[in-house]
Amino acid sequence: MTVTDPKHDLRVYLQDARDALLWKLEGLSEYDVRRPLTPTGTNLLGLVKHLTGAEALYFGATYGRPFDGTPLWITGDAEPNADLWARPEESREDVVGRYRAAWAHSDETIASLPLDAVGHIPGGGEVTLHHSLTHMIAETQRHAGHADIVRELIDGAAGQRPNGTNMAPGDGAAWARHRERAERAAKEA
Repeated sequence: MTVTDPKHDLRVYLQDARDALLWKLEGLSEYDVRRPLTPTGTNLLGLVKHLTGAEALYFGATYGRPFDGTPLWITGDAEPNADLWARPEESREDVVGRYRAAWAHSDETIASLPLDAVGHIPGGGEVTLHHSLTHMIAETQRHAGHADIVRELIDGAAGQRPNGTNMAPGDGAAWARHRERAERAAKEA
């Protein structure tokens, strides 16, 4: 068994989730990255924008290192749901660029503090850096899962990575057969 650095391991899992989320935007039109595909308006660019604010909160403001340029809806500095969609004047490049800048800011916080460092969530309680990392891994993976579903609804692209290596083998016809089998089972139940 190889002994590893726990902070490094947590950072790797966080980055993997960040990367999985962003590849879901690749190759799509402006309309497709913005279009709401659920009754609550879930859309790809909105998920990126939301996670920018979450990183700004959990690795910025919480540790006294505010991230410039991202109003935090959770602290009342932005309208409700402002982080869940992109306005027409907000380009994909700007939204993704802010997310990448938030990563860099977050990574500086993570690198500069021990896992037991205590931060204060604005309007909330105390947390450790370990808690913040664990929370953001869960939050980012949760929303990467939402992005998986939204992207599959748009054009059928599925999986954690562009090459789909984490998917069971099968082409479109195999997946159609699988879906039909699951549909039959649901109706029979």
